[in-house]
Amino acid sequence: MILVTAYEGQDVAVLGLARTGLAAAAALRAGGARVHAWDDAAPRREAAAAEGIPIAEPAGLDWSRMAALVMSPGIAHTHPKPHPAAAAARKAKVPLIGDIELLARSAPGARYVAVTGTNGKSTTTALIGHILKESGREVAVGGNLGTPVLSFAPLGPDGIYVLEMSSYQLELTKSLACDVAVLLNITPDHLERHGGMAGYVAAKERIFANQKPSQAAVVGMDDEICRGIAGKLQGEHRQAVVPISAERAVDGGVYVADGVMTDATGARAARVMDMRSATRLPGRHNWQNAAAAFAAARRVGVSADAAGAGIESFPGLAHRQELIATIDGVRYVNDSKATNADAAARALVCYDAIYWIAGGVPKEGGIEPLRPLFPRIRRAFLIGEAAERFARTLGDAVPHSRSGDLATAIAEARTAADAERLEGAVVLLSPACASFDQFANFEARGDAFRALVAQRARRP
Repeated sequence: MILVTAYEGQDVAVLGLARTGLAAAAALRAGGARVHAWDDAAPRREAAAAEGIPIAEPAGLDWSRMAALVMSPGIAHTHPKPHPAAAAARKAKVPLIGDIELLARSAPGARYVAVTGTNGKSTTTALIGHILKESGREVAVGGNLGTPVLSFAPLGPDGIYVLEMSSYQLELTKSLACDVAVLLNITPDHLERHGGMAGYVAAKERIFANQKPSQAAVVGMDDEICRGIAGKLQGEHRQAVVPISAERAVDGGVYVADGVMTDATGARAARVMDMRSATRLPGRHNWQNAAAAFAAARRVGVSADAAGAGIESFPGLAHRQELIATIDGVRYVNDSKATNADAAARALVCYDAIYWIAGGVPKEGGIEPLRPLFPRIRRAFLIGEAAERFARTLGDAVPHSRSGDLATAIAEARTAADAERLEGAVVLLSPACASFDQFANFEARGDAFRALVAQRARRP
């Protein structure tokens, strides 16, 4: 646990008591703060109280006494409507912060590598962590991915915190100065939480706040918004800027062209590796992730050879194009993390004979942006709330079934794939939707896919 002593002897409210909030409440109490914790869900309040966390309803708090409101990132504090506790705190001029802000205040001398972007940030964060661990660094990896940051063990002076940061977390982080800050890409997502695209972009740009000339911004150049951000940063000269691309050569950066990664950050461009040898990182989108991870690792002192070796040995990440099984020549791939169309596109582009399982709670824009990839889809199997909407979009362009639930979709997809027996066939769960209509989260959806595929693999 990271001991948070910045609020010793002060009153601090904590809103949200899932993993992040519980860790924050415990770290604050251990550091001497008087904690007043709350969650709108009674079972979470009861679980926290059982662990000794003081529970207090926000409406009964004297907000003039609160030094801070520590919010779980999933709780709205501006758009579309602020939680009542957030509104009360803001009215009383109480700072609204998150757990990563507490980490930054508690370990100001630590080294930080942080990653954000609409898509690819989990894979990139895990890949950076893997490269650093393989090169012998002391590393803690977490944030939006996996471990809550205040549950980390404190690192030594040479340790590095590698953090995945969502736009929600960035809005609640004020003082973090990243040794390396990575922005992969920006496409529309979570717009209702940020009041529109401008607010979403502004949240993402916060990852570069507080950086110094010795620190670096690693920025993807494969979308127009990020190219604009990179140009602005280069003009401000506040930090080093390292451009990355999976589409074209970039001066002074790291790029992948025709499948070959090149490091052009030095005086002379140097070939790093053929990305086709990194079998757990398929597709152009993963080439961008790998270029970002290589650039970040080099900025914190990892040699080019060690960084390349770490990319090749990366075991992959659960729920991100995770190969579950090959049954009778058909691959079953779990890409449950693809919760929007742009993320699903990154999987669809990798395969040519796809039996696609899609659906859940649809995002703005639906699957219309995927239309250019429809020829790759042999048949779609639609589940959840989005089934009817997706069926209308697919129309006559893609044969489809309204499967309803995941088990039915897998059964129907296997029957179709077995009947056609096409070379390179893949049953792909890449939902282009959130999971909350039928599952607790995308991990639960992916775990269910894995279990159902395992059951079918055992059948004669």
